[in-house]
Amino acid sequence: MNKDLKDKMPAELARIVVALGQKKYLAKYIFTFIHTKNAGAVAEITPLSKAFRTQLAEQGYFVSQLKTVESLADPDGSTKFLFELSDGERVEAVLLMDGARKTLCVSTQVGCAMDCAFCATGRITLRRNLTAGEIVDQVNQAEASVGKINNVVYMGMGEPLENYDAVLTSVRILNHTQGKNIGIRHITLSTCGIAPAIRKLAGEEIRPRLAISLNAPSDALRGRLMPINRTYPLAELLKSVCLYQEETQQRVTFEYVMIDKLNDSAGHAKLLIKLLHGISCNVNLIEHNPYPGCALAGSRRDRIAQFATLLKDANIETVTRFKLGGQIKAACGQLQAGYEQG
Repeated sequence: MNKDLKDKMPAELARIVVALGQKKYLAKYIFTFIHTKNAGAVAEITPLSKAFRTQLAEQGYFVSQLKTVESLADPDGSTKFLFELSDGERVEAVLLMDGARKTLCVSTQVGCAMDCAFCATGRITLRRNLTAGEIVDQVNQAEASVGKINNVVYMGMGEPLENYDAVLTSVRILNHTQGKNIGIRHITLSTCGIAPAIRKLAGEEIRPRLAISLNAPSDALRGRLMPINRTYPLAELLKSVCLYQEETQQRVTFEYVMIDKLNDSAGHAKLLIKLLHGISCNVNLIEHNPYPGCALAGSRRDRIAQFATLLKDANIETVTRFKLGGQIKAACGQLQAGYEQG
């Protein structure tokens, strides 16, 4: 049994408290002190008696806490955090500023097994999943540095839906009114397209916003860029997306990395328009961000603009996301946490 109290929802904490012969209401103090006061140890949950805190520690319960190894600031206002986990593994999270709004892009795995051609994280072999507590604590540690986080996007290192249970628990914790109380419409989960997991997510009682890393309008091209497409081709992926949309009544975001002369022509735009016909969605066009060893180049900005105009003319809401954090290797597709390639 995982005895990290940061991993637990209030109901599970209540069961632990009662099993140890204490009053159920004490679970609320544990949860709120961890998630609103960033308590990093059982001893810091001061509403509990010293005797009960000692009892929890003797039973092996603890509060995990990430170590912030460094934070790097980009002139564009973004910040990259490098966190060390208890076993010495490392992940990165990125803070994006938009006026007073602060969005944190969190990681869910150390490395990634998806091997997308445009992403540096895919060059790292998957080392392990993060726990719910380790995901949540990225928000805690960032808030300790920059103040209240308004939005959380699961777009950092790893494929969130390959770490389904921990990710959903972390969403519930971040959303809980006794904790961070981040509205579910301010939490976005981005996936490369694990179709069965999207269908499973549609049946949950809590459903964040959904973003799909699409990047190509045909199976042949998408399979070259994203090996997951060979397992879950576009027809199956979009069917699961439509199911999610029917259940949630939410618009879905499609992310499209613009790669020079590979997926950025007018023909590609027209195929994308046809592919997305009938789906309530918006498209984020993302500048491809280079990393060492990547053979792909980003599209010219005039080609991105032409691509965007075609989508808009087809009544598809389209936003171009120009790179943020490029000088500190914090832009989309660049997160590698200092691990060597290969």
